[in-house]
Amino acid sequence: MSQANPWRSVARTDIGKVRARNEDAFLDCPQRGLWAVADGMGGHQCGDVASQLIVTHLGELPEVGSFDERVIAVRQCLHWLNRRMGQELTITPERRDSIMGSTVVALLIEGNRGACVWAGDSRCYLLREGHVHQLTRDHSVMEQLIEDQKMSLEQACEQPNARALTRAIGGRDPLSLEVMELEVFPSDVFLLCSDGFYQGLDNHVSRDTLSIESLPTLFDDVLRGEALDNLTAVVVSQ
Repeated sequence: MSQANPWRSVARTDIGKVRARNEDAFLDCPQRGLWAVADGMGGHQCGDVASQLIVTHLGELPEVGSFDERVIAVRQCLHWLNRRMGQELTITPERRDSIMGSTVVALLIEGNRGACVWAGDSRCYLLREGHVHQLTRDHSVMEQLIEDQKMSLEQACEQPNARALTRAIGGRDPLSLEVMELEVFPSDVFLLCSDGFYQGLDNHVSRDTLSIESLPTLFDDVLRGEALDNLTAVVVSQ
């Protein structure tokens, strides 16, 4: 990029109260206008390795080219990782859970342009003019039931495997990423987070509590609850 990026950010991750290891990872690169949260697939082998692979390789992308070229580079990187993770482990009768995979949500900002790239149920929120918008749509069975079968949230939650993922890095080949591009304004505030974070907030992110300064308080709120999963969040603003 030709000029200094005006965005600043803060990030934090925590193992929570139940998990034996932290399978979340984050990328916090405000100087490059690039952030990401990855959540290794729980219950499978190497979830922590998968999430770290994602943030490491995204962080190593060259900071060259136009904004459109950088978005393409992010997508190509994730497609390459999807193929690599799919080949990393072979399912055997003795190890049927041998899947290396992770969700990801990445945010790229340059000038007045932004792009969100994701697979899975890690989320990106936008606070703009006093209103919080969820930019990402969960790639989960529950979201599919709500969208395709017009179930209510309560009905969908009661279905078997409602929280199972329908997309993830390492989940299947070819990978289907979702991309949202948007115009960015100086007063915007973004939140990238894993499901352990937003579920701990009862799926509610408030305009009154979304800022760089409020992230420690948000974590304290989640950790006062059950904190059944790892939790990770990155807040981005000018």
